[in-house]
Amino acid sequence: MVVNMKGRFITLEGTEGVGKTSNLNFIENILRDAGIDVVRTREPGGPPLSETIRKMVLDTHQDDICDDTELLLMFAARAQHLHQLIIPALEAGKWVVCDRFTDATYAYQGGGRGIDQSRIAILEKWVQGDLRPDLTFLLDMPVEDGLARASSRSEPDRFELEKQDFFEHVRHTYLRRAKAEPERVKIIDASPSLDKVQHQIGEVLSEILAQ
Repeated sequence: MVVNMKGRFITLEGTEGVGKTSNLNFIENILRDAGIDVVRTREPGGPPLSETIRKMVLDTHQDDICDDTELLLMFAARAQHLHQLIIPALEAGKWVVCDRFTDATYAYQGGGRGIDQSRIAILEKWVQGDLRPDLTFLLDMPVEDGLARASSRSEPDRFELEKQDFFEHVRHTYLRRAKAEPERVKIIDASPSLDKVQHQIGEVLSEILAQ
């Protein structure tokens, strides 16, 4: 897959309860204020078919989905997402801001479920070709604190019902990927107040917009 990326692709990652929604709003507003045409989306999700897959993998009644099926469903949703929404937007010169992308697959299905990273890499290359985010914000905080936040906001989905140890593996994988790709993945301390978190994000965005 060869993509003529005239726009930029920004993703937001993190474990449960780190504040992705509030900070996605913040990022989108900064970019729009800078006169940038922004497309906001999420994974799994985006186009109708991908949203249908999202409902399946998050449904708490789907407790018999095996790990391989979960992994393949994530990439099936991603393939449709790329084809129908992300790639056309980038080729049109728009900036795409996405709540989770393939880093989440490495973290949740790789770190959390224990699927070999090399198997994920094969699917990544097959579905995405050379397409990768230009910039990834990793909102990071202790797992226990994030889960406490998440539990107070809504009914848990199928992933949020996992034990703390699962999310410790997820967080570890995220941090390992950030260490391996520091130019792309920017770690944001999500523990302090929202304004302090957004100050960190704003500094990174200012550098990107100045380029």
